[in-house]
Amino acid sequence: IFGEIMYGGHITDFWDRRVNNTYLEVLITPELLQGASLCAGFKSPDSSKLEYQHYVKYIEERFPAETPQMFWLHPNAEIGFLTNQGIAIFQTISEIAGGGGAAGAGDISAAQPIITNYMTQLPANLDMIEIRSRLKEEDYTPFVIVSLQESDRMNLLLSAMRSSMTELELGISGALNVTDNMESLAVDLQANKVNALWAEKAFPSLKLLSAWFADLLLRVSQLVEWTKALSLLKSVWLSGLFNSMSFLTSNMQVAARSNNLPLDFMVNRCRFYNIKDVSEVQGVPPQGVNVHGLFMEGAGWEDGKGEDEGYINESKMKELHPPMPICNIFAVHIDDMDWTSMYHCPVFSTSLRGATFLFQANVRMDPDEKEARWILAGAALPTQDD
Repeated sequence: IFGEIMYGGHITDFWDRRVNNTYLEVLITPELLQGASLCAGFKSPDSSKLEYQHYVKYIEERFPAETPQMFWLHPNAEIGFLTNQGIAIFQTISEIAGGGGAAGAGDISAAQPIITNYMTQLPANLDMIEIRSRLKEEDYTPFVIVSLQESDRMNLLLSAMRSSMTELELGISGALNVTDNMESLAVDLQANKVNALWAEKAFPSLKLLSAWFADLLLRVSQLVEWTKALSLLKSVWLSGLFNSMSFLTSNMQVAARSNNLPLDFMVNRCRFYNIKDVSEVQGVPPQGVNVHGLFMEGAGWEDGKGEDEGYINESKMKELHPPMPICNIFAVHIDDMDWTSMYHCPVFSTSLRGATFLFQANVRMDPDEKEARWILAGAALPTQDD
């Protein structure tokens, strides 16, 4: 009642509600009224001796200073929180300072060197006519269709970037009247910020423009390789896709067709190798797909020995997003999905989480551990380290 209705009913995100319910499960127990240790140096008082006002006074006087460990979090959580807080403060200062400076006053000519730099590196659009001309009707497999869809979306983004920067160059030279969009782009280029019009057509990302553009070039390279082969790559950079969920759905479609199973009852299952370098992958897996580019947040990863799969473990200090090994994702019927010694781990496009959720992965745990540990630690798999 508390977890799903009285309090949990106000929590719209499923994963946040799961954390709330887990806190209730580990805290609201009979021991809570019998001197249970709630955290280091703080025990629950004797319920038979205190009234409500005494509880309030006890908490106000005895409650220790808050630390991540009190909430089952790793100290890295505080490092991440303070880092993000510092970044937000400096971004705010930069935006306020920029608003009264030359850029805010309409000096867009300072953006010219930046435009020249990005225009020089910006790849040409993928030739979709040439790519499709190499395909026969039977070649249109789910994975090939995803590669074509991704290429179309990349072309939209590249075209938008190229045309907007070309217009800004014409505005700087005086050949065109300067519009609000041009001014906004000039300000964003000088502030190393992804322009809002670009972001609308782009992939989820929290990175600044320079890192975002470097990512863009890698994404184009993967699409060029994929459309050149027009077959499944030996390992796909999952975060290098606009719509990662479409790719994972294609994986289930292929398995459902091969095994004559209903797609609605298929789920993706993960198995992590003990290698992280894509060059060590021998080829396309016998079943499913290989993906790389995942990171762990809120926990660490212990590699397995020999052919044994690794497992989730305690974070190492100052390692906020340790890279994960290459993962084999294959689809199985929901009745064949085994969650024994597995953590129901959410996968997100960015560390912002929330609406960037992709799918639920099965991540192996130590058989002696309880899943609540990793739920309260906030363990998740973002596809970018931001």
